[in-house]
Amino acid sequence: MDRNRVIQKELESLRLALTEHRLYSRLKSVQDIRIFMESHVFAVWDFMSLLKALQRQLTCVEAPWRPVKNAKLARFVNEIVWGEESDVNEVGEPFSHFEMYLDAMREIGADTKHIEDFILQCNDLDTIQQTLLSAPLTEAQRNFLQFTFKIIQTKEPHKIAAAFTYGREDLIPDMFLAILNDDEKTTTKEYIKLRYYLERHIEVDGEDHGPLSLEMIATLCGTDDKKWIEVLEVAVSALTYRTRLWDAIADEIALNRKNPIAL
Repeated sequence: MDRNRVIQKELESLRLALTEHRLYSRLKSVQDIRIFMESHVFAVWDFMSLLKALQRQLTCVEAPWRPVKNAKLARFVNEIVWGEESDVNEVGEPFSHFEMYLDAMREIGADTKHIEDFILQCNDLDTIQQTLLSAPLTEAQRNFLQFTFKIIQTKEPHKIAAAFTYGREDLIPDMFLAILNDDEKTTTKEYIKLRYYLERHIEVDGEDHGPLSLEMIATLCGTDDKKWIEVLEVAVSALTYRTRLWDAIADEIALNRKNPIAL
């Protein structure tokens, strides 16, 4: 029995709630994409934090170096880290996917100062929850990140892997690309960086990192029923918090339609 398939079946309704979320029907303009990216960037950073937590748990990142318990898992994680933390951007420069996202935000005119200032406040895991409480975040952003770091602080690899693997969203990049195409016809702007990020996101996450992540969970859980149950519980919570973040972004876009932001 493929336990990952069982979990995916259990998550179908939550995944459907995300892929058919009202947020997507509200994305009509470049300004809507800006609003989306200014909140979604916290999820991109959160994803990198989950990945580095996995690397700390499953590989040796200390000196003196020692062999790890499971070299196969170490290889999985290091392969994903290599792709996410040191990929190449649209001109062949080494960049993390997070930095590519920030570049795409700047290109489209979205504000990056909020996330950049926030990251400067995040010094270590011991104080991260206090930082999240005091930082100028929306309620949905704060709750989303609090859950992630609660999972990271368990230091239990199968739970961290569950949030990393099952808690991700489908960006529906075709919708973004359609909006960009319409805008380019009227403004002559070219959103090269955002296009590249979207295409790279599909290529790397869908073809490589998604399957690797599922295999990693299977290896971590093995035949341990308790771990598989915990993986499902974490996955359900991760998708629930993601949906609430989507709710908040959809509401913000609707509010901006009534009270447009001056550019």
